[in-house]
Amino acid sequence: MEDLLGKISIVTGGVMGIGREIALRLARDGSDIAVVDIEKEGGQKAADEVRSMGRKSVFLEVDVTRWDQVRAMVDGVLKHFNKVDILVNSAGIVGPIVPLWEYSVEDWDRVMAVNLRGTFLCCKAVIVPMLEQKSGRIVNVASMAGKEGNPMMNAYSTSKAAVIGFTKSLAREVAQQNIIVNCIAPTVIATRIADSLGEEQREILLSKIPMGRFGKTSEVAALVKFLVSEECTFSTGQCYDISGGRAVY
Repeated sequence: MEDLLGKISIVTGGVMGIGREIALRLARDGSDIAVVDIEKEGGQKAADEVRSMGRKSVFLEVDVTRWDQVRAMVDGVLKHFNKVDILVNSAGIVGPIVPLWEYSVEDWDRVMAVNLRGTFLCCKAVIVPMLEQKSGRIVNVASMAGKEGNPMMNAYSTSKAAVIGFTKSLAREVAQQNIIVNCIAPTVIATRIADSLGEEQREILLSKIPMGRFGKTSEVAALVKFLVSEECTFSTGQCYDISGGRAVY
């Protein structure tokens, strides 16, 4: 189904994992894609994959924690494609998995910068052109950790809780401008980041999922596809769980 034909999407963290799968899913459904990531080599490959599907694509190397780079990125997308319809904020890092008393201030600041500041900056940069065209779709990738709090993942859990709050606030600001803003809260998804977790941490997180398995990136991408489509017209400011039954509220 190519119901996103003519749409221009920015996907941050688009080189690997959830972000890559989202970029490919949106391209499969018709959207041209701006792949945004800090990893240059993988970014070019991701853009090539999109182009192999018959879509237009550019890769933009961006540190989402830096306002000058984010603003230049959106300006570049507007120059190349003339508009931006969709933003998916998927760039994120987990940070150390240690007790709070062992967590360094530097690590805390870095996780908050990428996960929260990066989301804020990218939304800030796209919201003006979206307001001018009176249309847009934004999906921020939060986490079940932001709703429940994962032990020994203090900065990550806090940053994702903040992303949920930020999403709700922004959605209300632009609710009458035909701009839909939502976020998703995945449980652990089978990605390279999940593989990097220690065995004990993986077992703890797996035990919380009633379906007894980690999620698939394709399942996350399918949810995001709905949220950025024209079928999603009366749901904004929401946090959509994709948790295999883990979510309790």
